[in-house]
Amino acid sequence: MGDDSEWLKLPVDQKCEHKLWKARLSGYEEALKIFQKIKDEKSPEWSKFLGLIKKFVTDSNAVVQLKGLEAALVYVENAHVAGKTTGEVVSGVVSKVFNQPKAKAKELGIEICLMYIEIEKGEAVQEELLKGLDNKNPKIIVACIETLRKALSEFGSKIILLKPIIKVLPKLFESREKAVRDEAKLIAVEIYRWIRDALRPPLQNINSVQLKELEEEWVKLPTSAPRPTRFLRSQQELEAKLEQQQSAGGDAEGGGDDGDEVPQIDAYELLEAVEILSKLPKDFYDKIEAKKWQERKEALESVEVLIKNPKLEAGDYADLVKALKKVVGKDTNVMLVALAAKCLTGLAVGLRKKFGQYAGHVVPTILEKFKEKKPQVVQALQEAIDAIFLTTTLQNISEDVLAVMDNKNPTIKQQTSLFIARSFRHCTASTLPKSLLKPFCAALLKHINDSAPEVRDAAFEALGTALKVVGEKAVNPFLADVDKLKLDKIKECSEKVELIHGKKAGLAADKKEFKPLPGRTAASGAAGDKDTKDISAPKPGPLKKAPAAKAGGPPKKGKPAAPGGAGNTGTKNKKGLETKEIVEPELSIEVCEEKASAVLPPTCIQLLDSSNWKERLACMEEFQKAVELMDRTEMPCQALVRMLAKKPGWKETNFQVMQMKLHIVALIAQKGNFSKTSAQVVLDGLVDKIGDVKCGNNAKEAMTAIAEACMLPWTAEQVVSMAFSQKNPKNQSETLNWLSNAIKEFGFSGLNVKAFISNVKTALAATNPAVRTAAITLLGVMYLYVGPSLRMFFEDEKPALLSQIDAEFEKMQGQSPPAPTRGISKHSTSGTDEGEDGDEPDDGSNDVVDLLPRTEISDKITSELVSKIGDKNWKIRKEGLDEVAGIINDAKFIQPNIGELPTALKGRLNDSNKILVQQTLNILQQLAVAMGPNIKQHVKNLGIPIITVLGDSKNNVRAAALATVNAWAEQTGMKEWLEGEDLSEELKKENPFLRQELLGWLAEKLPTLRSTPTDLILCVPHLYSCLEDRNGDVRKKAQDALPFFMMHLGYEKMAKATGKLKPTSKDQVLAMLEKAKVNMPAKPAPPTKATSKPMGGSAPAKFQPASAPAEDCISSSTEPKPDPKKAKAPGLSSKAKSAQGKKMPSKTSLKEDEDKSGPIFIVVPNGKEQRMKDEKGLKVLKWNFTTPRDEYIEQLKTQMSSCVAKWLQDEMFHSDFQHHNKALAVMVDHLESEKEGVIGCLDLILKWLTLRFFDTNTSVLMKALEYLKLLFTLLSEEEYHLTENEASSFIPYLVVKVGEPKDVIRKDVRAILNRMCLVYPASKMFPFIMEGTKSKNSKQRAECLEELGCLVESYGMNVCQPTPGKALKEIAVHIGDRDNAVRNAALNTIVTVYNVHGDQVFKLIGNLSEKDMSMLEERIKRSAKRPSAAPIKQVEEKPQRAQNISSNANMLRKGPAEDMSSKLNQARSMSGHPEAAQMVRREFQLDLDEIENDNGTVRCEMPELVQHKLDDIFEPVLIPEPKIRAVSPHFDDMHSNTASTINFIISQVASGDINTSIQALTQIDEVLRQEDKAEAMSGHIDQFLIATFMQLRLIYNTHMADEKLEKDEIIKLYSCIIGNMISLFQIESLAREASTGVLKDLMHGLITLMLDSRIEDLEEGQQVIRSVNLLVVKVLEKSDQTNILSALLVLLQDSLLATASSPKFSELVMKCLWRMVRLLPDTINSINLDRILLDIHIFMKVFPKEKLKQCKSEFPIRTLKTLLHTLCKLKGPKILDHLTMIDNKNESELEAHLCRMMKHSMDQTGSKSDKETEKGASRIDEKSSKAKVNDFLAEIFKKIGSKENTKEGLAELYEYKKKYSDADIEPFLKNSSQFFQSYVERGLRVIEMEREGKGRISTSTGISPQMEVTCVPTPTSTVSSIGNTNGEEVGPSVYLERLKILRQRCGLDNTKQDDRPPLTSLLSKPAVPTVASSTDMLHSKLSQLRESREQHQHSDLDSNQTHSSGTVTSSSSTANIDDLKKRLERIKSSRK
Repeated sequence: MGDDSEWLKLPVDQKCEHKLWKARLSGYEEALKIFQKIKDEKSPEWSKFLGLIKKFVTDSNAVVQLKGLEAALVYVENAHVAGKTTGEVVSGVVSKVFNQPKAKAKELGIEICLMYIEIEKGEAVQEELLKGLDNKNPKIIVACIETLRKALSEFGSKIILLKPIIKVLPKLFESREKAVRDEAKLIAVEIYRWIRDALRPPLQNINSVQLKELEEEWVKLPTSAPRPTRFLRSQQELEAKLEQQQSAGGDAEGGGDDGDEVPQIDAYELLEAVEILSKLPKDFYDKIEAKKWQERKEALESVEVLIKNPKLEAGDYADLVKALKKVVGKDTNVMLVALAAKCLTGLAVGLRKKFGQYAGHVVPTILEKFKEKKPQVVQALQEAIDAIFLTTTLQNISEDVLAVMDNKNPTIKQQTSLFIARSFRHCTASTLPKSLLKPFCAALLKHINDSAPEVRDAAFEALGTALKVVGEKAVNPFLADVDKLKLDKIKECSEKVELIHGKKAGLAADKKEFKPLPGRTAASGAAGDKDTKDISAPKPGPLKKAPAAKAGGPPKKGKPAAPGGAGNTGTKNKKGLETKEIVEPELSIEVCEEKASAVLPPTCIQLLDSSNWKERLACMEEFQKAVELMDRTEMPCQALVRMLAKKPGWKETNFQVMQMKLHIVALIAQKGNFSKTSAQVVLDGLVDKIGDVKCGNNAKEAMTAIAEACMLPWTAEQVVSMAFSQKNPKNQSETLNWLSNAIKEFGFSGLNVKAFISNVKTALAATNPAVRTAAITLLGVMYLYVGPSLRMFFEDEKPALLSQIDAEFEKMQGQSPPAPTRGISKHSTSGTDEGEDGDEPDDGSNDVVDLLPRTEISDKITSELVSKIGDKNWKIRKEGLDEVAGIINDAKFIQPNIGELPTALKGRLNDSNKILVQQTLNILQQLAVAMGPNIKQHVKNLGIPIITVLGDSKNNVRAAALATVNAWAEQTGMKEWLEGEDLSEELKKENPFLRQELLGWLAEKLPTLRSTPTDLILCVPHLYSCLEDRNGDVRKKAQDALPFFMMHLGYEKMAKATGKLKPTSKDQVLAMLEKAKVNMPAKPAPPTKATSKPMGGSAPAKFQPASAPAEDCISSSTEPKPDPKKAKAPGLSSKAKSAQGKKMPSKTSLKEDEDKSGPIFIVVPNGKEQRMKDEKGLKVLKWNFTTPRDEYIEQLKTQMSSCVAKWLQDEMFHSDFQHHNKALAVMVDHLESEKEGVIGCLDLILKWLTLRFFDTNTSVLMKALEYLKLLFTLLSEEEYHLTENEASSFIPYLVVKVGEPKDVIRKDVRAILNRMCLVYPASKMFPFIMEGTKSKNSKQRAECLEELGCLVESYGMNVCQPTPGKALKEIAVHIGDRDNAVRNAALNTIVTVYNVHGDQVFKLIGNLSEKDMSMLEERIKRSAKRPSAAPIKQVEEKPQRAQNISSNANMLRKGPAEDMSSKLNQARSMSGHPEAAQMVRREFQLDLDEIENDNGTVRCEMPELVQHKLDDIFEPVLIPEPKIRAVSPHFDDMHSNTASTINFIISQVASGDINTSIQALTQIDEVLRQEDKAEAMSGHIDQFLIATFMQLRLIYNTHMADEKLEKDEIIKLYSCIIGNMISLFQIESLAREASTGVLKDLMHGLITLMLDSRIEDLEEGQQVIRSVNLLVVKVLEKSDQTNILSALLVLLQDSLLATASSPKFSELVMKCLWRMVRLLPDTINSINLDRILLDIHIFMKVFPKEKLKQCKSEFPIRTLKTLLHTLCKLKGPKILDHLTMIDNKNESELEAHLCRMMKHSMDQTGSKSDKETEKGASRIDEKSSKAKVNDFLAEIFKKIGSKENTKEGLAELYEYKKKYSDADIEPFLKNSSQFFQSYVERGLRVIEMEREGKGRISTSTGISPQMEVTCVPTPTSTVSSIGNTNGEEVGPSVYLERLKILRQRCGLDNTKQDDRPPLTSLLSKPAVPTVASSTDMLHSKLSQLRESREQHQHSDLDSNQTHSSGTVTSSSSTANIDDLKKRLERIKSSRK
């Protein structure tokens, strides 16, 4: 004990150092007492303890340490020498106190630190605390941060240095410890309180969630400036003063001073300067001068990487600036110019004022370079010069700028003026003195008189800015000579300018504010801060020309690019919204009540919290009414929503009241200026109600409205975080469901992916299944936008959950994200000038680049790791590679900066250990996915070495290398790989493996590219070397790649490159080039918006073929989709049955049974469509070969892997033929049970069967043919129709097998070809079979010719393609074949055609040799068969019209184009009357005697058949609407702005691409055909007609001359154009909008088209011309009569003036004018005569009477006279009052001519000629004599006899007879045939009935009204209409004609005694009749019946009319007319 108590005797200082804790405790207590007693701070007593204080705080005993801390605190507070102990004591506190569990110890430690700061030792304390942040103990780190935070809070930012703290903040935020992160957040908030937005840039790279949390905390901070609450010892007086002020409550001057002293921190100052000069590549200055632009680019890119550092260390940058300046000034590569300008920008921003010394050298060069007009160059130069300006003064660069102002280039002048304007904005009145202003004003005043408008505008802007900066007083002296107009313009510009130093910034400033640190951080863009202009060098953007700027960061990836298509709303949008948030602070409840009471009824406020729910409901109703009536500007949104939240608020128990509340919230959000502050008030309540059954929908609507007002990203984050902070699973699931829908409506722009992923993961872990389901649904929607990369975030989920997610993703596969329908905020509509219309919705996968934050892993690629990867020991190398793989896997998405990793990995690609090489390749593949497109910067140093690995001898290594290269290429594209010499150097290596792999890769990639770099030519010499390589595989791959090289380089370049080859090699290579030239594919077309993929919702039913008829599509679309589970059922059940009763099989066999239990064909949604799309886009090989190569088989195997059961696929591709038989047997068994699967995989099945055709085994071939017969039978039963892709990849190979030597095989193939016509149009089969006739195999030729004969016999001549003439000529060639079977087959086929088409076959087959012709004639005689009327199997042509709707685009719209027989056949076949064709034939076989002997009973079928035929013709369903290409996307869904959509579509009408134009025309036609939508075209008619005329001109000049272009495509385009025009001109209101000039151009285009002889040569050319004829009539009748008449007059004038114009053109223009003259009596009142007379005056002025007489034709002068005469007649003397628009009437003879006419008219009143003038237009003179009348009648009868004008002639004859009832037309009729006379009589009678309302065709026949009035009274149609006259009496002559036809058909004579003279033609040049039967005539008329019903003014007189006449004349037998009449009477009575 004695020893223990010895310490009691020791002095205090020794006790404090004693080893016993009790002694130390006693010593500390005593020391504390001593310290408290010492009053003098300089007492020597303090010095005794100077060395002990550290021990006080670091004592090992916790209890003792506590007392020591108390003593140390008192010491530090009072001792003068305490400052000397700062370092060691604070260090001790950090290491030994802050880790103590006792809170008291930590508090004392913090107080000690703060006390040291108070005694002026702040820097030392801060240094030790920052060291503590590196400690591994999180408690110490937390305590250090807390100490720093308290120090900053109490002492302020002047005492505590913020820069070192801010530097470590990002690291603290990355800490694994939550406590550290939380404390870091608190200190960040505290720092923000002191320096505000200067903190944003350094924290931009922290986690987005943390940044968001910080933003929320920052918003809550008070806006007032903070003040220190604790002061240093030297500032104690100030502290006392402050306390005095606070106690007095005043606001004295001292306090104000203190507030002013808070420093304004610049973010730039917080950044560390980086030294970059030493980091420049050693060869930089050599490369920057290199000849190759790629090397110069590399040099610039190395600088670009370095200048991304926001702050650069000062140094000698002269050489670097000089090099960059040279590139800007002299480099010809604009891309490098832009890059160099960007580097200058970075230097200027990074150096700031230190760059000023170089500004004078660079500015002139940049200004002169503005001659470049490319936007990217101009923008880069603008940014560079604006950044440079901020480093200097305007005074310093003024001379350079003024010198450039005199440049002659307008672009340079414009951009210089704009730069001056932007520079002035930064000036003040003091920095822009008069001496500086004067020269600038003088130069700018010259520019305001410049001839270029853009130069003038820029000068006005600059002068306006100067006016705003210095005021009018300073500028006016320089503007004395400026005229008022220009002065006003300057003042107007001045008013618009907002200065940088003013309250707001102008347009350029707005952009600069969001881009303070270009290319480095997303500082202000991501944070949305509007004040960053104060903290960094602004980056001025272009003032007017720039597009909607992205909100910051690098130009391409700074902001998400709105995958949904609504992202690019521009900077102004974001700024506007954020400003809105700032201007509405949180209001108190009292203020809210006051504001609400001002706009709401008093009772409303009072009853809000009423206990009676009915009163509350009434209150809500009043509330709603008041809100609906409020103006946006007057609506106090926050006050209103706070009133709604007032008790009971969102706890309202009555659902009706609650629903009203939610509805009102939505209204307020929609109608008012709704801010985030207001949203915060209601969102919690909305989330609480979203799961409510009754109120949920209202809550969702309100949320959507808020999202639209406050932007979806913010709203969604708030809503989701609130939902998951609650425990209600219903609310959580409904919130996620709402978000899924909202994303589709708003698009994905701006959404924080990682934040949502964390919430989704929480939801996936929920116990409630509804929440999990909602989360999976949300993931599906996100997948649409983000793509497959989304799955990476969920790889750690449970397998069951992951499979559900995968299933959801699979549903979305192939779908495109819908175009956003919401999200353009009402507050920022002005910011969305460009109106995005969904240009970018299709590349969702690429948007992950922008949407997902990337991790910086460069700090993890340490030197230790790099050395590990390069270690000698392979195990350590593997460890290093494993570590790298782990880093990339953990990061998921990484930034491109990966330190020294590329060098390390590159070394491992050459590793001797192949396992490590493969591992390296896997890492590189992983790297490509993780880095995304940014990987392209590593292509040269890391990508090319991967290609080297392709030369490895091991297959698996090469396969891994190829997969890696493909993964890289997918991210980078091919441009980087093909640029430079690297690829050619690899190809140069004589390694066979490398060459064949590389060439194979290039052959795969090159076809997909639209363009390639010019460096591709460098590979050609090595390609030629490979063509002669020793290795056969290399040669083969080189040959395969050859066409694709040629596709990009062209034959000429490739041939030229052979010049360096040896002569022998050159010949071989040239031969290969010639061969490759034939197989050279076309370059892929650029993608178009209009043909974008349809949305998922509009996709067809899963198994509905794209080619199905419209009716089938409609019906099938309403049926439910087949259930995949049900589809699998048959297979399962059959297996189950077979397994019953058997013993338990072994494990192996059980596994096999399980494998084979499912369906053999798996239905993949849109799988077939995707394969077709891939083949069309040349992504896969086109199925076209002479013998199948391995790559085709591999491709098919790959395609089958996803949709064919694996076990079956193994059988199908087995090397043993028996397995093929087994596979075919299984396919036969499953054919019926798996129809859907078979159809879904049909293209692959057919391709596989083509491979079997090349097998030598007969049993396989027989089995395959058997399967094909069953297959096509099934397809026809299912009414499936083969697609073009399926047909073209199968039929050619089947046709080859028709030449097999074995009879049984040939028979089967013929049977299959026959069945194929049921699923594929015979007309399309024809060319394939015709191709087979060119084979060298004589059997194949013979069989193909026989098959062609069968097709013609079955389907008629329509089946012959491309035209019957061309087809028959080709067939006839084979008559001279050496092989007897071929000759016989050719002859038989021609005979078959003869039997169908008669003698006309001789014209079609062309010239044959005498021998061949005699053989043919002999065969025809021997056949002894009369020609039949029509093929009996027309009905089977049904599939011909059942192709994809797009293939029917050649059908002209609205009827005129649908008169061809093939169209009528289509109508028949679709009507469902398969007997129709046969009935028509049998009808003509009936014998009149049998009918006569019928005795009243309807025993004979004739009457019934006639009736049937009439139904067949007149049934409405037989005349289907024209099939038009399906419109995608739908017109109404393209964009909310109809006008802009129409403008966009109209612009595509004039496209040079035919498909684009057709697509646009079909969309417009859909609008025109719907009455409710047609008005949308109003205001766009001129624009549309101009586009149409331009397209017509393009067709005429370009397309028709293009021999490569399919003429069918041109017909399609003409069809669409004419259909559109007819639709348009049927709508009078729209037709009248067309202006004169546009109508003139349109008529010019249409008449030119009618005269185009090339059209007549086309198959459907005549139909096009007839349709144009009808269209011209519509235009003349429906257009504004003044405009069209004026247009025709101008057109006639132009045509007469033009020397190149044909007389036929002028004649057609005059015909149009004659028609207008005939219309004048009805239209005279609607015509502006003043304008017409002015046009005539101008015409007569240009063409005086003498000049007109010189014209070759007298028609122009007669036309003009007729027009004037008609006008005089109709208006009388008043016509002279309409000369008001003519200034000088003496310039023409118009007035004199009118006066003469008026005088003559008075003398000749009532003359007959006046009447004739109305009808005959220019044909009859005013002084008409009898001879003239005869001429006129002769003209009329000539029209009736002509093919084109028959209807018009009949109408004129009717009018003539009506007006001149005594006129004698008998002389004209008696000279014509009886047939013609009866035709004229019937025609006149029909016209009379029509005009008197007694139309023969009643509506009961089902014809639509517009069809009724257009039926032409041809002889045939009259025959067809018997029995449909509603009981009206019909003359016997009608029946006579009917009987004549029937008799002739039966071979009886028709010669009759008649009073009429023999047939003579009235035509001046009668056509020589050709031999054809009446049956042929009737058949032809049937095919044209539709046109005859629709073309009222332009129907055709049947060309066979004269044929019939000839037949009648040639008849020799006679018949008794009376007898015939009696017979007909009996027929008529029997029918009744």
